[in-house]
Amino acid sequence: MKNLISIVVWLLISSIGVAQSEDVFKQANELYNQEKYQEAIDTYSSILNQGQESGSLYYNMANAHYKLSNIGPSIFYYEKALALAPNDEDIKNNLSFAKNAAIDSIDIIPEGVLSRTINSFTNMFSFDGWAWISICCILMFVVLFMLYYNAHISSKKRLFFISSWLLLMIGLFSIFFAFKQYNLIMDNQYAIIFAQEITIKSEPNLRSEEVFELHEGTKVKIIETVNDWKKIKLTDGKIGWIPSTDLKEL
Repeated sequence: MKNLISIVVWLLISSIGVAQSEDVFKQANELYNQEKYQEAIDTYSSILNQGQESGSLYYNMANAHYKLSNIGPSIFYYEKALALAPNDEDIKNNLSFAKNAAIDSIDIIPEGVLSRTINSFTNMFSFDGWAWISICCILMFVVLFMLYYNAHISSKKRLFFISSWLLLMIGLFSIFFAFKQYNLIMDNQYAIIFAQEITIKSEPNLRSEEVFELHEGTKVKIIETVNDWKKIKLTDGKIGWIPSTDLKEL
């Protein structure tokens, strides 16, 4: 009984918190519409500080930063929004505009046809999306297989049999893409450069050789961490070290 009361109380508190966040979100949107972009950013940030996040929240926050010409933060929050809503065309378009405003233009090493195709399918849905598709398909497989087992008409048995195994195959492929999406998230840690201009070093110390320069808004892949330094890799294959304070991890 005590556990039930605790759950009910927790649900009530959560619902109140969500309602309050929605009110604050509306206030932030009103500030944005009034062109009070910094005040809107501060209000959006207060929602994030409460542990609430959503694609819309990150998207609106990115728009406010873009209006203030804060290229690094705008790209950062567009990327955060895209991670939660990978198929949102508005986010993709605005992210492209923000990237075009960045100084650095990094070449991309072309992917093979097979790798590009697999990654394209993987990015169609988030990890949770692929997981739900696999669960639904496997449940439907069980239902259709039971209908096949109990059917007496040959045409129905054939239909149920083919449909059940087709759904099972889709479910298994969904599991594969779910784990691939998960591995992409875990193995590929990215960050956005926040410093207006930074010299990348060959080793994790200030006395090492300067290898190249980067500017605000550039997206980099983090491949190693040593004390207060991050080893980064660009899409063109360049590698170097940067102080942790000059970038923000996605």
